[in-house]
Amino acid sequence: MAHAPSSSRRAMSAALGSLAALCLVTSLAAAQSTTLETVRKRGLLNCGVNTGLAGFSVPDDRGRWSGIDADFCRAVAAAIFRDGSKVRFVPLNAKERFTALQSGEVDILSRNTTWTMSRDTSLGLNFTGVIYYDGQAFMTRKSLGLKSAEELKGASICVQSGTTNELNLADFFATRGASYRPVVFERLDEVRGAYVNGRCDAFTTDSSQLIAERTRLPDPDTHEMLPDLISKEPLGPAVRQGDAGWSNIVRWTLFAMINAEELGVTKDTVGQQLGSSNPEIRRLLGSEGEFGKALGLDNDWVVSIVKAVGNYGECFERNLGSQSPLNIARGRNALWTNGGLIYAPPVR
Repeated sequence: MAHAPSSSRRAMSAALGSLAALCLVTSLAAAQSTTLETVRKRGLLNCGVNTGLAGFSVPDDRGRWSGIDADFCRAVAAAIFRDGSKVRFVPLNAKERFTALQSGEVDILSRNTTWTMSRDTSLGLNFTGVIYYDGQAFMTRKSLGLKSAEELKGASICVQSGTTNELNLADFFATRGASYRPVVFERLDEVRGAYVNGRCDAFTTDSSQLIAERTRLPDPDTHEMLPDLISKEPLGPAVRQGDAGWSNIVRWTLFAMINAEELGVTKDTVGQQLGSSNPEIRRLLGSEGEFGKALGLDNDWVVSIVKAVGNYGECFERNLGSQSPLNIARGRNALWTNGGLIYAPPVR
């Protein structure tokens, strides 16, 4: 069989390359986010948040929201609109949060929600990363003299319904063959109220929530958290399944904030670092490459994020850490380079 001349082979190879490139462009175009289009037309990002949890999302007397979850909503808005204020915060309790996302009432659920297999599969949601690694704990009165959760056998325990905390509590006692009496309420403020009024011996929820709730008690110094963590609670933002483009935007907004901290890009220095000679910083900030366009955003989308809310570390310290009343140590939420679990894929 005769072989085609080398010039013909080169022409065929070029044609196949062009066809592959055309298929890729077509594929990318097909993957463009309909949610992004909806948000842009509306001119606002609808973001589901907690009704009021210090450090995560809580409104002040003038209705201004603060917290790391609220700031993440602002980060996504900044990536899309170059303006972190273009957010409508939708307060949701534990029972209604998933329905609000599934129905399209909100575009993102950024509400101290634990990433689990069932939620990531059967509820039609996609979790886009972990913004805070948490674990379930117990708070009791110091007067009880308890040293461990193992001593809560037979105790009455206040817990919120419709949460992983309720399920973890049952697992904890079942594996120990011990009894307990759950005192269950739909809203977290009801759980706290029951504990304050002495209706239960202990109050259980995520450790970060207990730290926040303890500050709201009439006499916080008479209460203490037991040292046990009985579960893994990876908290992160979620979106509806079926829109890969939108998932990418939300996922990479979180990754961008983490990479910014790792590379030392801060709210105060981001403008100066646009001219950095570091190729990682140049790619992150859009000075090199066209990574923003792959998301359907401007190439300097990360600049807008950092200008609006800072990097991940700045958000953590402002809302949960040393600059907040909660003063939570970074611990497992430190960068991987500092012994923590916070890690993001590279921009390249």
